[in-house]
Amino acid sequence: MPSVRSIFLSDIHLGTRACKAERLLDFLREHEAENLFLIGDIIDFWSMNRSIHWSRAQNTVIQKILRRARHGEKVMFIPGNHDEALREYHGTTFGDIEVVNEYVHETADGRRFLLIHGDEFDQVTRYHKWVAVLGDVAYNALVRANGICSWIRRRLGRPGYWSLAGYAKRKVKRALEFVFSFEDSVIHNVRDRALDGVICGHIHWAAIKEVGGLTYVNCGDWVDSCTAIVEHHDGRLELIDWDGEIVDLPLEPLPVQPEQGREAA
Repeated sequence: MPSVRSIFLSDIHLGTRACKAERLLDFLREHEAENLFLIGDIIDFWSMNRSIHWSRAQNTVIQKILRRARHGEKVMFIPGNHDEALREYHGTTFGDIEVVNEYVHETADGRRFLLIHGDEFDQVTRYHKWVAVLGDVAYNALVRANGICSWIRRRLGRPGYWSLAGYAKRKVKRALEFVFSFEDSVIHNVRDRALDGVICGHIHWAAIKEVGGLTYVNCGDWVDSCTAIVEHHDGRLELIDWDGEIVDLPLEPLPVQPEQGREAA
């Protein structure tokens, strides 16, 4: 198996039909690591309050993570907004898994990254939870519709994977504005702490890029796509697109709009 220094996962959403637990198991079986960081929304208590879908594969994911911890791998769980109930257990260890609300990880090449889920920088989730829950229901419906679209594409012999959720994020201006606002807010916080970058989740959009001279890393998700971040033994960070499903180009900042009442140059 490929051996890496660290694995970073977020937004697995165990307990939902959309969770791609089988693909995550394939990934974990083929990647050994010294450290495993679970960066929020691992278990989806929000969705489980409405209905629970817990498959055999999802149960195996939990067992495999616990087994890795027992066998000496450092496993750290940083809760997100969907499993925020676990934040009150900050500093507690369950089955050799340490629960912390945030953590500063130093890579092999000496860079220091803040590990945090990221919902703290989402104003909707933070101050208007009912809107966030409504958005979660809509997103789950979008993911289910995406599954139908993928089935139709396979029946028609169309190659590749087309993400309905990814298309919406790229094409809807407000969605793009949210993504860039989120990135800027996270990076601003990291800069204030004199760190080299951040590794987060929350927005289900995997990325490794430079923002304002710092490194912004997002783990993506195991719902719409199957993505993870790994740290190699030399400290290099790599985005793993496990199913090769990311077909969109990296997001670019929105163009600056001319002020109202003025003509564009």
